[in-house]
Amino acid sequence: MVTTDRKIILEDGQVFYGKGFGAQREAVCELVFNTAMVGYQEVLSDPSYTHQAVVMTYPLIGNYGITDEDFETKIPTIGAFVVREYNDMPSNFRYTKTLSEIMEENQIPGISEVDTRMITRIIRSNGSCKAMITDAATPDAFAMERINSYKLPDDAVAKVSSKKNWYSRTPNHIYNVVAVDCGIKLNSVRKLNQKSCNVTVVPYNTKPEDIMALRPDGIFISNGPGNPMNVTSVVELIKTLKGRLPIFGICLGHQLIALACGAKTYKMKFGHRGGNHPVVHIKSGKIDITSQNHSYAVDMESVKNTCLTVTHKNLLDNTVEGLESKEDKLFSVQYHPESAPGPQDSAYLFDKFICMMSGEDR
Repeated sequence: MVTTDRKIILEDGQVFYGKGFGAQREAVCELVFNTAMVGYQEVLSDPSYTHQAVVMTYPLIGNYGITDEDFETKIPTIGAFVVREYNDMPSNFRYTKTLSEIMEENQIPGISEVDTRMITRIIRSNGSCKAMITDAATPDAFAMERINSYKLPDDAVAKVSSKKNWYSRTPNHIYNVVAVDCGIKLNSVRKLNQKSCNVTVVPYNTKPEDIMALRPDGIFISNGPGNPMNVTSVVELIKTLKGRLPIFGICLGHQLIALACGAKTYKMKFGHRGGNHPVVHIKSGKIDITSQNHSYAVDMESVKNTCLTVTHKNLLDNTVEGLESKEDKLFSVQYHPESAPGPQDSAYLFDKFICMMSGEDR
């Protein structure tokens, strides 16, 4: 029989008792779920999960440990992990630490042995909500006071963005790319390096003239956490630079490009998170299985009065998954073409960016 020492309390008062792992601290977060079957390390280290407690729908987590080479950021900022079964004895010759050890080092709490299927159903029915992970002995009334007084932060991008420029170079490079860091995943940089790009990663609030002084061939607008309406500096940056050189945005970058071109965004009921979302390329009819992680989406109707064309659509709920303006030399997708560990269906989008920088029209 499992000894319960922690509990998670939802905004509506429902309580789930379980066993703690990682940091044994109290945390109040936005509660979301992820449907990926693999990649918990990438979820743990994805800056887009800042301030969020993630319910993993796959039942076994931790079984292959943590590998030094697979981090998406150096310092994870996820709010918490909620899992059905946690394995603290990994079977993987590559692993260097357990998931719990990394979470403890970075002050990230976790809870296991809870009914993640029921919690996921609650989120699907009622939408993302606030929740608190705390000791089993914490009075419920005290926890509800903490939850009700908690406000979702609006400075998530400022928290995770780099504070100064940093560089990732590759031998015999052909292109120079400036990546605007709204919470960039390291695999985006790796993918650009693989395509013969030297990458300069700059803070989200870098001025347009400072970016142009770096003489880039193209600009990459990264993924990141939070509400795109709060990242006004990047919206203004895109307004200033669109049409001057190729711009490629993913996830939050996709939403920021939409806002810069006059479209609108909205918060979804529970968002898209996981590596199994079907997306159709409207022109060709080709369907990609994609990896996603976002709470906000671009309003389809609002795109009609802009320079943008909808290029991709989600087959599950018909939300906007891709945008393009050939005249303004920009395109974006809501999903993650750099996805690690997968799927890899949409990696061709990096080739599209390369073709734009080379002057080819594809």
